[in-house]
Amino acid sequence: MNIGVVSYTLGALAYLALTALLLTGWRGRLQGGLLVTATFVTALWCGAEALWAGWRLLPGTLVQTGETLHLVAWAAFLSGLLGHARSRVRLVSLLMYGLAAILLLGPLIFPLLSAWLPQATSVSQPFFLGYVLLTVGGLFLVENLYRNTRPEQRWGIKFLCLGVGALFAYDFFLYAEALLFNQLNPNLLHARGAVYMLVMPLIGISVARNPEWSFSMFISRDLAVHTATLLAAGAYLLLMAIAGYYIRYFGGEWGGFLQIVFLFGAGVVLLVLLFSGQLRARIRVFLGKHFIHHRYDYRAQWLSFTKALSQCKQEVLPHECVVRAIAEVVDSPGGMLWLRDKDGALVQVTHWGVSGGEDEILAADAPLARYLVEPAWVIDLEEYRTDPELYASLELPDWVLELPRAWLLVPLLDQGQLLGFVVITQPRARVPFNWELRDLLKTAASQAASHLAQLEAVEALAEARQFEGFHRLSAFVLHDIKNLIAQQSLLVGTAAQHKHKPEFIDDAIDIMEHSVAKMQRLMQLLRAGVPGSKPRPANLVTVLRDAVNQRSGSRPVPGLDAMPEEAWVMMDQDRMTSVIGNLIQNAQDATPDDGAVSISLTRHGKRAVIVIADNGCGMDAAFIRERLFRPFDTTKGDTGMGIGAYECREYVQGLGGELRVQSEPGAGTRMQITLPLVAEGVAEQKSYQHKERLVE
Repeated sequence: MNIGVVSYTLGALAYLALTALLLTGWRGRLQGGLLVTATFVTALWCGAEALWAGWRLLPGTLVQTGETLHLVAWAAFLSGLLGHARSRVRLVSLLMYGLAAILLLGPLIFPLLSAWLPQATSVSQPFFLGYVLLTVGGLFLVENLYRNTRPEQRWGIKFLCLGVGALFAYDFFLYAEALLFNQLNPNLLHARGAVYMLVMPLIGISVARNPEWSFSMFISRDLAVHTATLLAAGAYLLLMAIAGYYIRYFGGEWGGFLQIVFLFGAGVVLLVLLFSGQLRARIRVFLGKHFIHHRYDYRAQWLSFTKALSQCKQEVLPHECVVRAIAEVVDSPGGMLWLRDKDGALVQVTHWGVSGGEDEILAADAPLARYLVEPAWVIDLEEYRTDPELYASLELPDWVLELPRAWLLVPLLDQGQLLGFVVITQPRARVPFNWELRDLLKTAASQAASHLAQLEAVEALAEARQFEGFHRLSAFVLHDIKNLIAQQSLLVGTAAQHKHKPEFIDDAIDIMEHSVAKMQRLMQLLRAGVPGSKPRPANLVTVLRDAVNQRSGSRPVPGLDAMPEEAWVMMDQDRMTSVIGNLIQNAQDATPDDGAVSISLTRHGKRAVIVIADNGCGMDAAFIRERLFRPFDTTKGDTGMGIGAYECREYVQGLGGELRVQSEPGAGTRMQITLPLVAEGVAEQKSYQHKERLVE
């Protein structure tokens, strides 16, 4: 049979099949119509070339017309994709249309050209030149299409540019050589149909990747797999036959023997590949991703799943809500969730719609745990039972296979770490499990794992905050108890010497009353769990006098400088008295007995300023910056808690005030507290206290 007939027939069948597939999904849009026109005209032209090459059944002018039309049809399709490109692209497109019109009218004026030119064969030169210019214009359009497409979108058109660009490049070489030698190369001419057939799949891939061209291509998965397998097997046998020929040709005396052994081995390899389940699965995935229309609207699925996960934050059982969200992706009525515990083992934390496997634990180093991390595959338990070779050397524990109605095992990976896995039960209606569903579940599981990891972090943070609050409250209580013990120790130490004096008894009773009131307040704090009562207006003058009186039993005795009659601040009076007393005690501890500790109060506008100064040992800047207000850091050994200065600053700042420290080694220390004043006077305070009693 004529080689040209076979070549062009293959090309015609390929583009006729592509045209039929495109027509089934065409939605009437212009760009899709241009592509259908280009493939259909190419199929007709290949058919005309086949009839001309074999039997000369069609006029040569009709074949030449098809030659022009199929080139200009592809140029029109590319121009449509470049609709918003620059003006020079539109100019090139118009020049190509004009040149095509001249080439179409060329056969009509052929007799006139024959009369004017000395040789009839010279008439073909203008046609060759015209086709060269058309192919150059086509290559220009292909190059501009690729260059003017944004990099993130080139994934969809790169195979189209390769395929159509290859067509124009081949035709350019064909007609450039014909223009040079004034005749067409028969081999290049006959091979065109087969070349066009080879690039057709590239165009088909781009069509499948660009639904905006208004196509919804559908190919039966089984048909696609069988066809691809058959074509691959044919190509493999063809290559092996060629290799066997050269083995026989160059093998000498051993040529025939080596050829038989080689072909037999190639046949065995082909049979092994054809019966390989992994190979068939990979072919299905490849064809499904590139040629078959997606079953799911991923945008809608993503929005729906994200909404479901966001609602889980408001659920009483958030883990169960996450399982339900994943199961509903595949319309499953139940699922079970295993999560990593503190030891790294995977234990079941919840289940929804189904029960089972509550006592089963998967070790962190179990083969299943490693498999879920490395391939990160969604495991189809039915597929595992029927075709375990698809999962390599995976061995599932018996209890996994015995879970009630178990269908899929979905890993939950967060930043490459296995957080857990979900077992999903059989769906309500039979759903084919393919690559698309697997990718959808992997994406949903990745987002669910991130959500679960965030949920664990929030729970750990809440628990840490609870412990932090408890520890802070305990530290404050212990600090106050330490001060009370110091007062009681001082009282006991001086009782033997002064117990017969009535003044000592009065002072002792006052100290005991103060200690009892302090202990009652601490008990209230422990019951309430909050560090302090509700602030109310209190006079700072009274607070300072009480604090000084409490610290007068220690040396050096603190002294009060001139103060205003009143300075009202919103505060807890007992708490502020404790703060001032703590600062006075620190000043006394840092000052020798013959030193001086003074306390003063002044008003500056709407703020009260308290200054506690001493002439003791002082502190350097590094100590003030790095250690003074650090909790649980003390220089008093076993007698200190390291919480006093920190508590003072925190409470003052909580009232909207400020605590500043000025100190130098050997020059003493100056503590300055600034607090906002309130407008209430003594009358307002009494009225406020009267209302409080009425409320109680």
